[in-house]
Amino acid sequence: MDEPNNGDLRSALAHLPTATYVLTSAHDGERAGVLVEWVAPAASEPVLVSVSVLKGHSIEPLIRDSHAFALCRVDRDDRLMLKKFATPCAPDERSDPFDSIAVRTLVTGSPVIARSLVVLDCEVVRHFDLEADHELYVGRVIAARLEEKVDKH
Repeated sequence: MDEPNNGDLRSALAHLPTATYVLTSAHDGERAGVLVEWVAPAASEPVLVSVSVLKGHSIEPLIRDSHAFALCRVDRDDRLMLKKFATPCAPDERSDPFDSIAVRTLVTGSPVIARSLVVLDCEVVRHFDLEADHELYVGRVIAARLEEKVDKH
């Protein structure tokens, strides 16, 4: 089968709905977060979401060991969040990216950014090594928060 033209492929992918989220996790006193855009509903009963994460980030062992993650939607105009969580962190970096950011937890213990308007708190049900530059996590949503200000369309 022929591979699609790279320009056509990128144009086609641009039609898929995306939003920017900070994927967070915590385990044994360590916390990490990373910006992700590849988030999608995966099932409705139980409610599952999938998230694709660039390999090699310090969040991987935290998700593996805690079996949990949270997704915190970031406003596209929130330059602090976009800058703070855009840079990939190697697993050996130990600084806490949530210093000076108000966070809470819902059920799993994963950090939830207080000013996020949409939050999904998930327990991992599957992890797939995609043999690509990303890994795929599927989580069962066990708690959620939605602020009134969010445009639901």
